[in-house]
Amino acid sequence: MVGKTASCAAMALTVGAYAWPEQAHAVAVAAVVGLTAVSCAGIQKSALLTRVIVAVVLAVLAAVVVAAWTSGSADAARLDADSDTTVGGVLQAAGLLFFAFAGYARIATLGEEFRDPARTIPRAVPIALGITLVVYAAVAVSVLAVLGSDGLARAAAPLVETVRVAGVGRLAPVVQAGAAIAALGSLLALILGVSRTVLAMARDRHLPHALAAVHPKSQVPRHAELAVGSVVAVLAATADLRGAIGFSSFGVLLYYAVRRATADRP
Repeated sequence: MVGKTASCAAMALTVGAYAWPEQAHAVAVAAVVGLTAVSCAGIQKSALLTRVIVAVVLAVLAAVVVAAWTSGSADAARLDADSDTTVGGVLQAAGLLFFAFAGYARIATLGEEFRDPARTIPRAVPIALGITLVVYAAVAVSVLAVLGSDGLARAAAPLVETVRVAGVGRLAPVVQAGAAIAALGSLLALILGVSRTVLAMARDRHLPHALAAVHPKSQVPRHAELAVGSVVAVLAATADLRGAIGFSSFGVLLYYAVRRATADRP
């Protein structure tokens, strides 16, 4: 719960960093408040908003990939690994990159609200991971081909920088907006997932039982969602983006390590 709450703050700050860098914290808090309100309105509304966000983001990413490879700036030679690559650097990158793949677990945490979860979840998880891997790979290869590893490391907004170097700077505002929308989608999924974890822990009396209340009309754990939204809003107002991402990755890797260590025990 701690790791994923930090993830929520990281995504909220990412929204602010792309949408309005000078007021990143204020935008982050507004995003948390708005998406908490959507999640409290019911899972159907959250699912509809998620579909719209995914469609917009995939369209923007496809535009970036096409722009990269149809320009004269792309060079496959830039995909070669740098000679300075170290084992420590790869491990550090893997630890941070785990943050980008951990969203599949949100599928399982929403299992109570699925139709036929025993059938849906085992199918949805590999499909989600597969699609994500393909999209990440396509974008990563395209960006590296245009910017190279050094340029990518220096870029504050890699996809925006990619379209600018590719000669289609007019796409930059669209890509910037798409990045903010993508972060909103991740934030919504995280708020939904963390609130359901809080609900389960409250039912088992590991957290105050009042957080286990489910709204009779919308059938969502509003108390848990409001509690999560409040904590994330405070973090979004005070935390640093890199620190939030790093702490989130640490927390997530730690609890996966604990789960793996206990998996084989009788």
